[in-house]
Amino acid sequence: MKITMAHGSGGQETSRLIDEIFARAFNDPVLSRMEDAAVVPGAGRLALTTDSFVVDPLFFPGGDIGRLCICGTVNDLLMSGATPRYLTCGFILEQGADIEDLQKIARSMADTAHEAGIAIVAGDTKVVEGKGNVYINTAGVGFVPDGIDISAANCREGDAVLLSGNLGDHHATILSTRMNIKNDIKSDCAPLGDMVHNLLAANIKVRSLRDVTRGGLATVLNEFARASHCCIELNEADIPVSVEVQSLCAILGLDPYTMGNEGKMIAVVAQEDAESALHILRHSKYGENAYIVGAVTHEKNASVLLHTALGGTRVLSGLTGEGLPRIC
Repeated sequence: MKITMAHGSGGQETSRLIDEIFARAFNDPVLSRMEDAAVVPGAGRLALTTDSFVVDPLFFPGGDIGRLCICGTVNDLLMSGATPRYLTCGFILEQGADIEDLQKIARSMADTAHEAGIAIVAGDTKVVEGKGNVYINTAGVGFVPDGIDISAANCREGDAVLLSGNLGDHHATILSTRMNIKNDIKSDCAPLGDMVHNLLAANIKVRSLRDVTRGGLATVLNEFARASHCCIELNEADIPVSVEVQSLCAILGLDPYTMGNEGKMIAVVAQEDAESALHILRHSKYGENAYIVGAVTHEKNASVLLHTALGGTRVLSGLTGEGLPRIC
């Protein structure tokens, strides 16, 4: 069965779509009230984020747009040190979208939200003319504990830079799927709460956190360098990239340092906590391949330098132009 314009009319077809797919999949007591706004408990410092997801294809090895939208929203909250609590989702459905696909997406969202510990408490659907695509907009709310101050502007000379795992898996997966390239690469799409919560619970001096999504590692670290007025130096030999992704990059002329990811993060921590932080990441879910990849060096020189495996040094610039394909 396909989505028709009647599903966006606000009538019986809309009600059935909401009841039979979204309400059934998400099964949240606040959402089930079907009010115009969700009333939820909360106080203190809030973290708020919003995002939109337009990935093509909707399903890919290692994930789908449903898992992706939950992970992307949750991870943005986590990078401020927040505990994610509530999420809203708006669906833009093009006429002709497959309802069975929508059911799979909703179930994937529900499963991932459960894994991430966040409740889907409100939603909306709109149906438009088109070619059967599905787009999702999300907003997320989390609570930041007192005493937490995590910001791109907090990097200090001497700090260690940690990467939670291999670069480029998600970007390579989306590109391979769209180009019908056969390989074993799978998306790294994942919620990163276990790593973040474990670092904070151990009182690691966390200066900065960022999930390494669009623009890749190079873009994220250039943003850190500019915000903190510092230089960040990386060691290429310590940066993990799988053999499969390296091979795809060699064939297509891609740079793993500007490729997007959906389940990796950068953590900048005080130097004295570097080894403890590495141990925590490697013993947290999704962090088993973490490495210390560099350090913050002299201040007042906003740049990122890469010490290459051949013994040279080059400036690592952020992504310029359009980093095809759209990964989220």
